[in-house]
Amino acid sequence: MNTVAPTLVDRIHDALDATGAIVAGIGDTQLGLPSLCPGWDVGFELNHLVGGLRVFAAELTHTDPGGDHHDDWLGTCHRTAYAAAAHLDRDAWSRPGALDTTVRLGFGPMPGRMAALIHLTEILVHGIDLAVVTGQRRLIDERQADYLLTVMRSMDFDAFRRPGMFGPARPSSADAPAHDRLLTFLGRSTSAA
Repeated sequence: MNTVAPTLVDRIHDALDATGAIVAGIGDTQLGLPSLCPGWDVGFELNHLVGGLRVFAAELTHTDPGGDHHDDWLGTCHRTAYAAAAHLDRDAWSRPGALDTTVRLGFGPMPGRMAALIHLTEILVHGIDLAVVTGQRRLIDERQADYLLTVMRSMDFDAFRRPGMFGPARPSSADAPAHDRLLTFLGRSTSAA
């Protein structure tokens, strides 16, 4: 039995894998479904996720991402686009000292560990959104959702509830699955529209 706690990089890798399984199960006809993010559809959310992976990987490796966050990253196959971006992202976070660097994000420079937590949130929460909307809840990593919710509740999270990021927390049942409690904490609905 492995008793070593996963590092943030381990958690990012696990989230990439879990979200990759969800992305692989998204059919082309589901790309137009409404997302849990107001005003977005599944295709836009996937593109946002892939763009984020590419931008983070480029920032960590001091390279050009090849486009802006919301350019068209999906091309003709969302599965291939995600897999390629996840590979770059995994390699970038696996570099020695990745957690000890300063990462420049859209809202300013962040210590590597905080940037990694923000990035984990992006991968995990968007993956959960996509799983809920496309009927793949069985693929959600509930342990990761519970970990992230515990971390968020332990910090002053109101700073992240800016317009466009996260809304006010919604009510949730204590016995709801971890991913439902995470979504409601972030102000999201727990069901597809």
